Amino acid sequence: MNTRIPHHPSVSIIGRRRFLKGAVATGALAVLPSGITRAASRDKVRLACVGIGNRGADVIRELHKTGLAEVVALCDTDIGSEPTRAILNMFPKAARFQDFRVMFDKMGRGFDAVSIATPDFSHFPVAMLAMSEGKHIYVEKPMAHSFLQIEKMMEAEKKYRVACQMGNQGHSDPNYFQFKTWVDAGIIRNVTAITAFMNSPRRWHGMKPAGLLPAEPVPDSLDWETWLATAQPHDYNKGYTLGEWRSWYDFGNGALGDWGAHIFDTAHEFLQLGLPVEVEPTLEGHNAHIFPQASTLAFRFPRRGTQPPVELTWYDGVKNLPPLPANYGRGVVDPNIPPPSSGSIDTKAHPPGKVIYGEGLVFKGGSHGSTLKILGGERAKDVLADLPKVPASPSNHFVNFLRSCKGEETCRSNFAVAGPLCQAMALGVIAQRVNTTIRFDPATKRITNHKAADQLLRGQPPRPEWLGFYKL
Repeated sequence: MNTRIPHHPSVSIIGRRRFLKGAVATGALAVLPSGITRAASRDKVRLACVGIGNRGADVIRELHKTGLAEVVALCDTDIGSEPTRAILNMFPKAARFQDFRVMFDKMGRGFDAVSIATPDFSHFPVAMLAMSEGKHIYVEKPMAHSFLQIEKMMEAEKKYRVACQMGNQGHSDPNYFQFKTWVDAGIIRNVTAITAFMNSPRRWHGMKPAGLLPAEPVPDSLDWETWLATAQPHDYNKGYTLGEWRSWYDFGNGALGDWGAHIFDTAHEFLQLGLPVEVEPTLEGHNAHIFPQASTLAFRFPRRGTQPPVELTWYDGVKNLPPLPANYGRGVVDPNIPPPSSGSIDTKAHPPGKVIYGEGLVFKGGSHGSTLKILGGERAKDVLADLPKVPASPSNHFVNFLRSCKGEETCRSNFAVAGPLCQAMALGVIAQRVNTTIRFDPATKRITNHKAADQLLRGQPPRPEWLGFYKL
């Protein structure tokens, strides 16, 4: 099953769409009152997994652990390599594929949902094909690589009426419910500034490439052309794989794309931040190919109804430490931060976090599901004396997704929620690339002051054979 075969997306997509329409007409698929389409009358969600090593393996284990999923297919461009073996051994009866397009062609009728844990730049084609097939999807953060890709995924979620969950698992943990409760109760209100930071060493720190990496022999086990997906042609180099892709503008989204969704996601949702009108970068070690050695990004969000404008300032880089309140104390270490795909990351010595400045209160928080602490402010004494009860989570992020596939819950980090968050981060990445302030018009969704930056909203033009995924 690992043999690469010729694939013509435009032909197979049309054929599968015809099948999907027929399945709905005959009742093989059920449409829930919420509008979400699901497979009918199954105890477990049949799951196909694309990207099964490293972080992908963690996601698969968590979905399996719920008892709500049956893993029926495994797909990886380097299937059989060391990072994939644990999952292959865990599910020996699952069908195996090296190309997700072949997986859909050969057994598209045999699964209901897809987990996607490939590099950032290749989320998009897998997700778009899956949604067009009526498959529910769990996709790692950030949703996609470019502003346009995220926009199209948001449109596809609405069009195909499937359950979609982005993998920022804190959206199902205590911080999510606390933040919502405190906003509803008026404890968090009239926020004007947020400081968010991630100061641990990153893969690209110390790198100063003058160009792309030199060609190396492609390992026999790797389907490099499929690994590249929609990206422009690149010579193979191991320095692009196994998590190293995060360093490169062509493949990753840097520290912001990796960690922003774990640090300021709840603030973005419950303060209804939407899209910024300006992003101002201050960078150290700007490079045309990899992310800066340190970045300070000031995101300026406009007034939303009665809520005042907000400036969210992002800090990354080991020595690019943010200004913090005098009584901030030690950082918040979330015990549920997963390990990196390779190497190590010290989130205990340099814990990521945030400070939120609201009306009469200052809040301290960490990443993922860590709850907020009130540091002080003129309202602190009264508020602390009468805090509202915060409800417990009815389901973790993986259970929430699978129950949503079955029509029992709604995905908390669906694309209508996660999309604008990821688009805001995508604008930050563009500001890093052009190394100048960009001004954005949320109404037209265009960058108005920098032609090259505006073109970057579309991302890399796909190779011709991948263009069809942008038309689904």
